[in-house]
Amino acid sequence: MPFREADGLRFFQFESLIDPNLDHAILTRQGGVSPAPWTSLNYGRTVGDDHGRVAENIERGLAATGRSPDQAFEVWQVHSASVVRADKPSSAGARPKADAIISDRPEVTLLMRFADCVPILIYDPRRRAVGAAHAGWLGTVRGVAAELVRSLQKEYGCRAEDLVAGIGPSIGPDHYPVGEDVVTEFEAALGDQAIDHLHSIDGAVHLDLWSANEAQLRSAGVRSIEVSKICTACNLQDWYSHRGEKGNTGRFGAHLAIRN
Repeated sequence: MPFREADGLRFFQFESLIDPNLDHAILTRQGGVSPAPWTSLNYGRTVGDDHGRVAENIERGLAATGRSPDQAFEVWQVHSASVVRADKPSSAGARPKADAIISDRPEVTLLMRFADCVPILIYDPRRRAVGAAHAGWLGTVRGVAAELVRSLQKEYGCRAEDLVAGIGPSIGPDHYPVGEDVVTEFEAALGDQAIDHLHSIDGAVHLDLWSANEAQLRSAGVRSIEVSKICTACNLQDWYSHRGEKGNTGRFGAHLAIRN
């Protein structure tokens, strides 16, 4: 089963990423200390929650997979295609603007936050390197998944065919109607392939971020891709959803790290 529990926390793991040399988890919203509307394992520091509660939530979440806050590397997520290399944990308060992180250091835990955007986790068992990305519609248009693969290749000599990728819980196409501006951006970026990810439902155009990011990874040469197909807006008991909760919500966390 993809859901597991530890220390009273419930989290998702990709079956294809379960490896004795890897720690990974996409934490649900359950098991934290934050009150409504962030109930309860909120990782978001910019959504109105008390920073002390957020710090406690992060500590609990990391502990569930055997990690600690002093190992975390975080970024300021800005819907870009920028990738940063993490050779050591983040300094206090230092968060570069980026939407993807790579590392091959066991002392570093990649940490990202989500509330509808797509978590992408990648592992190279041969080179013992990892990468994580945050892909909303704009990050997808800008090619953050492909940039993540290219960065792993450039920095660590990874081969795309060796990579194992997971596309995590995020907003599903049934709950993601988009406006003409998004359609135009997708058509400009993807050309004839845009139609594969834009679907008409009840007279509105809906975007499939799952298929768009899977296609991007496959185009980059990744062969092993596990797609959770869990919609955040459909499962508010487990996930924060910006759209499903009209923006009044928290952020769930994702962790990825090489073990010593």
